[in-house]
Amino acid sequence: MNNVGGVDRVARIAVGLLLLVLTALGAIGWWGLFGIVPLLTGLIRFCPLYKIVGLNTCPLNKD
Repeated sequence: MNNVGGVDRVARIAVGLLLLVLTALGAIGWWGLFGIVPLLTGLIRFCPLYKIVGLNTCPLNKD
């Protein structure tokens, strides 16, 4: 079921956290709350968009 792995996962978590921190500090607007999306997809290791287009960056779950 996982389709997000390795570097992709780390990048998603880092970008998500960065956007949320910048939003909390007031450096960027409310749109920074969209950082929740990459953060959650990185944490749960599943991206619905990847599923739709058939991508999989998780080496353990190559179907």
